[in-house]
This record gives sequence, structure tokens and C-alpha cells, in this order.
Amino acid sequence: MIFDRYDILVVGGGHAGCEAAAAAARLGSNVLLVTLNLETIAHMSCNPAMGGIAKGQIVREIDALGGLSGVVTDHTMVQFRMLNRSKGPAMWSPRAQSDRQLFPLKWRQMLEKLPNVHFWQDTITDVIVEQGKACGVVAAFGGEIRASNVIITSGTFLNGLIHIGKKHFKGGRLGEPSASGLTSCLAIYGIQSQRLKTGTPVRVDGRSIDFSVMTEQKGDENPARFSFLDTPRLTDQLSCYLTYTNPRVHEILREGFDDSPMFGGRIQGSGPRYCPSIEDKIERFSARDRHQLFIEPEGRSSQEVYVNGFSSSLPEEIQARALWAVSGFEKARILKPGYAIEYDYFPPQQLEASLESKVIDNLYFAGQVNGTTGYEEAAAQGLIAGINAHRKQMGEEPIVLKRSQAYIGVLIDDLVTKGTMEPYRMFTSRAEFRILLRQDNADQRLTRIGHQIGLASDERLDRLSRKERIIGQMEAFLKKHSTTPERINAYLEKSETTLIQNRTRFANLLLRPQVSLRGMIGQDEELKLFFRGFSREDVYSEALESVEIQVKYEGYLEKERENAEKVSRLEDLVLRKDFDYMALKAISMEGREKLQSIKPENIGQASRISGITPSDISVLLVHLGR
Repeated sequence: MIFDRYDILVVGGGHAGCEAAAAAARLGSNVLLVTLNLETIAHMSCNPAMGGIAKGQIVREIDALGGLSGVVTDHTMVQFRMLNRSKGPAMWSPRAQSDRQLFPLKWRQMLEKLPNVHFWQDTITDVIVEQGKACGVVAAFGGEIRASNVIITSGTFLNGLIHIGKKHFKGGRLGEPSASGLTSCLAIYGIQSQRLKTGTPVRVDGRSIDFSVMTEQKGDENPARFSFLDTPRLTDQLSCYLTYTNPRVHEILREGFDDSPMFGGRIQGSGPRYCPSIEDKIERFSARDRHQLFIEPEGRSSQEVYVNGFSSSLPEEIQARALWAVSGFEKARILKPGYAIEYDYFPPQQLEASLESKVIDNLYFAGQVNGTTGYEEAAAQGLIAGINAHRKQMGEEPIVLKRSQAYIGVLIDDLVTKGTMEPYRMFTSRAEFRILLRQDNADQRLTRIGHQIGLASDERLDRLSRKERIIGQMEAFLKKHSTTPERINAYLEKSETTLIQNRTRFANLLLRPQVSLRGMIGQDEELKLFFRGFSREDVYSEALESVEIQVKYEGYLEKERENAEKVSRLEDLVLRKDFDYMALKAISMEGREKLQSIKPENIGQASRISGITPSDISVLLVHLGR
């Protein structure tokens, strides 16, 4: 017997598996991470980037709770941009280009520094279930491996099938085998599975691209970071580039439609609505004569580039000819073709909000096996599954984040309540309280939770306390002190806003959309002198951004908090797991069947189930004595 008995066994070494293993181990569990290939732990299968719209908020939330994705990104990024700066702060989203080679290497190093994370390269073919509880797995080489809790994070590898034109072959991603057996074994216990599809673009030799005819996209002049810790500052950024398809490109692509596995019906799984293939784009948006292509570097030590926006499963010859018709790619040398991949996933309504299976105790699912797409969504689920598997081991209640607390809460609630029939991707529009769930205040929302459960360090809590103290002092000064026309009007005139005639509080001026806090500090000497006292603090820039948002949007924030508190009262009305919804004749049969199937944990979750009406909720409230 070469294996010990483990507290937690993680199946899969992708972004979900890494966060799950790291979180559980750092909390004190003895963890075994089993993956098909130890050389591809935390591999970036698709684009070499972390963050983006709403996804950047998730990475900051992972970091605030004590997860590691933000730290790894900061150590390995080659470009940083804050997206949506022209919009309100609820829409600001950090995004980083990562070095594809360094990112998984850094993750491997961080995992190996944790003494109670152990590794095994193998294929998992079954979950051992005894008396309704998962108690280990069966591995192709290793045989039975016992564990108190099992977390499945197998990504796109379960019965993965790769499509390129009329060709199809088994694989979890190009050049790697798929995993079979696990889906059918879980079906024996009543766990349902379905199929999804995703895809990836061609990779091109950057030496063969003419970047001079493209639009250069540089990183931010003063790049920020994902982690709230003092991670390295990014210098010497690499540029991305922007180019476009054209009618000739579309014409060539249409030549391959007869051989398309998607249009030919050979792909049965639903594809991602918000990240479609290039052939899907030109079919769905036929009136458009061009589409954006973002050319992204793979890293400092590689000439390989990622053609974001050119995902395709058409024959290689069609992909090549179409790409050669794009400006700048006339002489491009393709390194890898684009392809589509179909894989098994387990509809997430079968999970509790803790990500534990409703069918088998001590079995957790996280990542793309729950129907999501994206490294960030996967990592967030892995973190929560790892935390809750450890807490189950210790006899503690699970951590369940509310929709008003975090995008992670929105993500998981959407999955377990509504499910998904297509790869789920997070957007700011999915969060009803997005003004509260900003990227700048993720630490204020979540670090105390992370510290309380033992994952966020004392260093994080100390840093948060200093930041909040400084924000409080800054806000009090802005609301109490005033400026004069002589001191500030030159700045107001430059900002093209109305000049003042009398003394005016700084906070009142900051309400104007044209006025920024940094701008006022640069003009008013009294304000500059006050803020200079904080400038040596390592949290100064973060505090400055947060206090401006708090003052400028105070009315909106207060209204949002009130709405969140109203919804929270519904979340506090708990529904028993043994509640017999079929006995409620005042609710429609559709409503009763959905409630009986999903078994919502509280009234709030019940109200978000598709098909459940306000009158159904009223019936439930009556039965709760409300």
C-alpha cells in the first residue's frame, strides 16, 4: 500500500483543483492532488490571461479570501490593464496577460511549498461510495485510494472529444488524453451528466506577423496588481495588438461550413454564447463585415501568440487561408490549429450551495464539470469547495457567500439554483448588487471572512485594518474641510465644470463627474498637505481609489445596501431539507416539482428558481409562519 488515507482527495490539477488543494491544505487537511499529467498543473489551456470584465473582480475576491490565483498572476503577468475606466467603478475590471510558461510553474512551486499537499499522476475511474458517502477513489494505476472527502475538478477531460473539420478524436485538450469511466460510474449512483462544447483559436509564430499594420494596445501606465498583498510591481510590459477580419476572411470561412462539426451536427454539446467561434460569429452576425481580433503574447521567452477572437473548429486548411486574409497575417505560420472540444459536465442543480453533492455525501464538484467556462470561475469554485471539504472534515458549517457579498456568491447561487445549459460565464450584469461588489473593495467585503476561517493571514488583516483606517480619515477630512475659489477654480476651469463662488467642501466638489480626487490634490495645497501624510503607506493608492468612490457614489451605495439588506432577510428564512413541496397544492405542479428537485436552502434561493412565481413564495412564507 503506497498511499496513506487522506483527508481530502482532489481529482484534477487545473485552476479549480489547485485552489481546492491549496485552500484545504493551508487550513490543515492532508491533501492528495491526482492529475493526468503533473507537468500541466494549472496549465492555461485557452488564452494566456487572467481577469477581465467581472472575472477580474472574482480574482480579487479569491485573493481577499486568502486564495492564491491573484498572487500567482502578479508574479507572472506581462501586461496589466484596468478595463472599463470610462464607465462607473462598478464596471472597472482588472485584466492581466500572463506568461503561459511561468504561470503553471509558479502555481506548482506554491503548492510544493505546502507540506501537506501530495501529488499522484493517474486517471481516476471511479469514486468509492459506502453508505451514501464518498470515501475514496479508484485510480487506473494506483488502485483504491482512501479519503474522507473527494473534490472532482476534471475540467474538459471527462470523455473529451476534439473536433477539427470532419476529424474527431479523444482528448482533454490538444495533445493530451481524455479521461473515461468516471461519468458512467457516477451515473450508477444517480448523478446526471450532459455534454458541453468549448473551443480555442489557432496559435501563431509571432515572428511571421506584421504588427506594424495593427493597432498597438499597451498596458496601463501605472499598472496595478490583483493581490492585496505586497506582490511585485510589473515593469517592462509587453503589448497586445488589435486587428480585424474582413469580408474576404468571412467568405473563405463560409467555404468550410459544410465540413464544420458544429453546423454538421457532429457536435451535440451546447457552446459558449458569449465566446463563440469565428464561424458562429459570421453566421449569427451576418450583417457585420468585420470582427475584432486581439493578438496576445504568450510570454517573454516565447514567440507564440494567441489570436483571441479566432476560435474555430473548421478544417485546418480553411483556418489557415482565412487567417492569411487578415491584415498582418499574410505570411503567418500557424503552430497549432483551432479546435472544438466536447466534454461531460454534471448539471450543478445537483449540488448544495457548499458545492457538495446532494446525491453523495462528502463528494464535491468544482470548475468546468459544473458547466462554467473560464479560469477565474473555476478557481473560485475550487477555493470554496476546498474550504468546505475541510470544514466538513472538521465538523464545521460550510461557507456560503451571499449574492450581496461577492461575485463568487452570485456564481455559485446561479449554478446551484438555475443551473446552466451552456458554458456559464460571469458578467457584471449577473450581479444585482454590482455597485457594492467592486474590484477595489473585495478585501473589505471578504478578508475578515477569510481570516476567521483561517485562510487569510494576519498580514492581510493588518493591511486591511490600515487601509480602512486611512479611508475613514480621508473621508472625514473631505466632508469637513472646504476650499476657496482662489485655490480650486483653476482646476475646475481646466476640468470644464462650473466655477465656485464661495467656500465649498471637498466632498461636494467630488460629487461632480468631471472632478477627481487626484486632480484636487494636485491643485489645492491644503488638501495636498493632508494627503501627503499618507503617501508613504503601502495601501495609499488603494485607499485613495476607495475613498473617492465612497464619497462620489455615497447615495447610490446606501440605496444598494438597503436593497441588499431586504434581500438578506429572505436569505435568513431557512427551508428544511425534508420539506415536502409536493404537498403544497396552492403551488403549481411545475413549481412543486422544481422546488422538490432543487431543495432550496432558503426563501431567497427559492425565489430565484426559474418558474417560481411571487405567489409561490407567498405560499412558502405562509407555511413558515410569515
